[in-house]
Amino acid sequence: MPARTGILLVVSGPSGSGKTTLCRRLAADREAHYSISCCTRQPRPGEIADQDYHFLSREAFAARVAAGDFLEHALVHGNQYGTLRSEVLGFLDAGTDVVMDIDVQGAAQVRACTNPAIQRALVDLFVMPPSDEELRARLTGRGTDSPDTIALRMTNAIGEMRHWPSYTYRLLSATHEEDYARFKALLTAERLRVSRLNGLPSPAAEITPA
Repeated sequence: MPARTGILLVVSGPSGSGKTTLCRRLAADREAHYSISCCTRQPRPGEIADQDYHFLSREAFAARVAAGDFLEHALVHGNQYGTLRSEVLGFLDAGTDVVMDIDVQGAAQVRACTNPAIQRALVDLFVMPPSDEELRARLTGRGTDSPDTIALRMTNAIGEMRHWPSYTYRLLSATHEEDYARFKALLTAERLRVSRLNGLPSPAAEITPA
């Protein structure tokens, strides 16, 4: 059977939508490689360097931007975030699916990327919270952010949610299990695309002379 090219599943959504949980569960189930982002903020309690994020100083981040190491990067909540090309391209070439948890700015940059491998692999999804009230409850329930931070995240979330029509797919969040079932179903469907198969014979090669 012909080999399949890797899928680049770009997932966006406001803080509290559940997108990170979906992406990490997909990776934990060995369904895809989770692209670890770089960021300039300080680690939150329980976060592990090079497992949750690559934590960089602002100077180191700027140097990597100048070197062209990032596939995308953006300023989010006052900190820089970005995806290294090395977290994506090699995996796609090897036929491994990659899931990226990035904001709307980063997703727009990936869509605009002219690399043929990225364009062929790209699938984008926006995870939408069921309501503003539920989103606020999820952010408050974390217990890790101050009221000012929660207010800022709510303001930013409202702005982010205006971008969902730019995505190919939208997932309106329900329960964790329902969300994951639909999330995984999307990846399964994309894997069945004939256009993702390598080594298919050309139509001319299939014609048998009379």
